[in-house]
Amino acid sequence: MNVIFIITDQQRSSHLSCMGNPLLKTPNIDKIVNEGGVRFTNYFCANPICMPNRASFFTGAYPSEHKTRSNGINLNSKLPTITEILNNLGYHTCSVGKLHFQHFAPTFNQYREIDKSLESIFDWLLGNIKLPFPTPYYGFQEVHLAAGHGDLMAGHYSEWLKEQGYDMVDYRKDANRISNFYHETKLPEELYPTTYITNKTIEYLERIANGAYENKPFFLHCSFPDPHQPVCPPGKYKDMYKPEDINLPSNFNDGQKLLEHKFLGKYIKIGFEPVLPSLVSEEVAKKYIALTYGSITMIDDGVGKILNFLEESGLAENTMVIFTSDHGDFCGDHGLVVKGPAHYRSVINPPLLWKIPGLTKTSVSNSLVSTVDLPKTILNLLGIEKEKHPEICQGYDITRILENPTSKIREQLLIEHDEELTHVSRDESFRLRTLVTERHRLTIYDGYEKGDIFDYNNDPTEINNLWSKDENLKRNLIEKLMREIINVQLRIPTRKSTH
Repeated sequence: MNVIFIITDQQRSSHLSCMGNPLLKTPNIDKIVNEGGVRFTNYFCANPICMPNRASFFTGAYPSEHKTRSNGINLNSKLPTITEILNNLGYHTCSVGKLHFQHFAPTFNQYREIDKSLESIFDWLLGNIKLPFPTPYYGFQEVHLAAGHGDLMAGHYSEWLKEQGYDMVDYRKDANRISNFYHETKLPEELYPTTYITNKTIEYLERIANGAYENKPFFLHCSFPDPHQPVCPPGKYKDMYKPEDINLPSNFNDGQKLLEHKFLGKYIKIGFEPVLPSLVSEEVAKKYIALTYGSITMIDDGVGKILNFLEESGLAENTMVIFTSDHGDFCGDHGLVVKGPAHYRSVINPPLLWKIPGLTKTSVSNSLVSTVDLPKTILNLLGIEKEKHPEICQGYDITRILENPTSKIREQLLIEHDEELTHVSRDESFRLRTLVTERHRLTIYDGYEKGDIFDYNNDPTEINNLWSKDENLKRNLIEKLMREIINVQLRIPTRKSTH
């Protein structure tokens, strides 16, 4: 069995038409479910920030264990990854697009030294990354890197742009067109990163179909950097959705109340910072969402081309397809955009669609699933013995849910969040923990006495905080959180002696 793992950046689960979105159209991504896949409604990230949650997928561990607990902390290359394991067992492994195992922009360690990164945008654009790119890279034998967001990208992508006569260094000099949330790209559709990633993915699959890799099974990581801000879809996608057609969520005006939140208010008032929620006007929110929809539709067209090639080449018969995102985006919920330590469902609940030929059927599962569950499940589905799984794995095998979507594996799951700000102050940091059950969400903030409790059943828009209103519920959920934290803690290293 082969694996295609398609991942977007900062896409909430409701931003798919198969998830009930009335305006956004994603017919190609929907095919993953409509033609024999499972759609998960209660899939939650282990951390709602890019680097930590991507590291959690590849290691199967929570950020507190793999230690990439914040953006800007490189993933330890000595930790075993799912791709390294598959590579060692005879799979061909390839990544196209965004990886984010290492930082994009300069960051500092405790000695105020700049950590090196093979994914640094500036080093790529200044020619400091020497080619060929060293592989294997975290278990990937082949890498076609696109590092960055929107149209401000580097890596193999920027090298490819040079071949097309387009220099990203000159492009970046025009800084006046750039805003924090969105801007109008100068790139045509055929040069935009989404097109590059789609084409490179299909080129790889063509080589697979032609036997270029000794007919090895493959693991293909297809990673689109959109719709992460700055949102800037090109060509026809820019005006495909009109801001005036966007209906803002019913809780949009709740953002003003959040300014008085004992923890969140401080960070919302800071203003734009890539890992903090931003309070915006209705006009900005509507334009941001419309452009987000355009970016997702462009991705959908690319996914359609990839799935069509799988069918035409015959590879679809023995290739599982997974579609997900690293985390979500507020996109107007509570008057906010982007992401951050406000663990509303729009940010912690990305999409998860999973199709396995001969195993799954078109269905919906409401069972709880975490990012840390995905690698263990993939390895089990591929028949990899437990002894060869990473010792660091903390998740569950959810194969039983894929076979029978009504099955339950978890009663609750944990979300960790430890972040250090960079734009505001290198000394500013925060820490919080969230417990999610099928009905409730509990969040506790380090250093603050009060927390948040929301009832997903009776309060789906998360307006009515029950923290000070239901003491029995609060005690019960806090106990569940403590037990979950204890339960996931690994016993590593294992004891070798009785003395």
